[in-house]
Amino acid sequence: MDASQQAAVQAARHSYGRLLATLAYQWRDIAAAEDALAEAFAAALAHWPHTGVPRSPDAWLTTAAKRNLLRAARHQRVVLDPAVTVLLEQCETSDGTESSTIPDERLRLMLVCAHPEIDADVRTPLMLQVVLGLEARQIASALLLKPATLAQRLVRAKTRIRESGLRFELPQAEDLAARSHAVLDAVYGAYTLGWHHTALDSPSTQTELASEALYLAELCASLLPAKSPASAEALGLLALLWFCEARRDASLGPGGEFVPLHQQDTARWNIAQVGLAETTLRQAFAVGSPGPYQLEAAIQSAHCERLRGEAVPWEGIVLLYEQLLAMAPTTGAQLGHAVAVAESLGATAGLNLLQHLSVDTLVSCQPYWVTRAHLLAQTGALVEAESAYARAIGLTENPAIRRHLMEVMGRLCAIA
Repeated sequence: MDASQQAAVQAARHSYGRLLATLAYQWRDIAAAEDALAEAFAAALAHWPHTGVPRSPDAWLTTAAKRNLLRAARHQRVVLDPAVTVLLEQCETSDGTESSTIPDERLRLMLVCAHPEIDADVRTPLMLQVVLGLEARQIASALLLKPATLAQRLVRAKTRIRESGLRFELPQAEDLAARSHAVLDAVYGAYTLGWHHTALDSPSTQTELASEALYLAELCASLLPAKSPASAEALGLLALLWFCEARRDASLGPGGEFVPLHQQDTARWNIAQVGLAETTLRQAFAVGSPGPYQLEAAIQSAHCERLRGEAVPWEGIVLLYEQLLAMAPTTGAQLGHAVAVAESLGATAGLNLLQHLSVDTLVSCQPYWVTRAHLLAQTGALVEAESAYARAIGLTENPAIRRHLMEVMGRLCAIA
């Protein structure tokens, strides 16, 4: 790969989401912005080897994409708004009020994707694909949907934005709070998808996505009205991400092998980041409006008792999961609750909770099969556990996690 190709790859990796957000927000057409930016990257690969890498690759790509948008609009005989035609000559800038309110184009577009006229079940995946650049296949896997089904929903949502004349106006303060939940879900989704679906063998991409999620979580926490339920949840999410970041290095062994949370060496946890997470969580709870992200962060905080040489307080974690399930009975919360109950009352009690879940809807849910396999092995049902591990391995995309599961299953086979 020559220098020009490397520059294009770097621009795609580091700037795609920001460039797309800027174009889509200015042009009011997400699908058209995606096409125009794709053409701009193709043009860069064709021209840069001959003309050299421009001083500002991002500016070159933005200009090329804007020209593509105008060319397509003229070809389709679209009547352009004067505020849009100016894109060819200069970047459309926000006025001082807008800039100081929402200083990031990606967050602006995420808030547009959370517009109440867009179906609720597509808001978060739309943000994940358009703003954060994740593949529909990855998003569909996390949402337990078929990729084709999700792709159809995303296309319909983008078409609705374009054809309904949905305005990309800057949301007011009350809109920020109303739309914040979907935005927080997308930020957390980006972080977790990057962690579980990006190969740990390529940590740079994972780190970039984690950094992006952290930045947006911090931005949400700073922009939402202070001491409001929405701000408390934003702080809860930020605390949750810091707890996860604090254990990032410990999640890999010396040879790059995956290390589960309960086996991690706490000496490798980042104490400063744990402290930051704890402080942020206290700020969230001080608002007095508990929410799902605050409870998830509190669960992670409970695991940090190991730093003080104490045992993990599983009974307390069970209570936290019960509160979480009352607010947000997600599959992840149900599985976490089952594990906590198993640690507190025994594996059989945890397995009994899994029996109440619909296997039909979990047939492609990797965490379900990992949890089931783990609890079955603890009860001595080794043959069933091996079968569940085999199913989990087949659903695992992360190479390091796949190797870990294969090693665990191999040890079970040796015992059986």
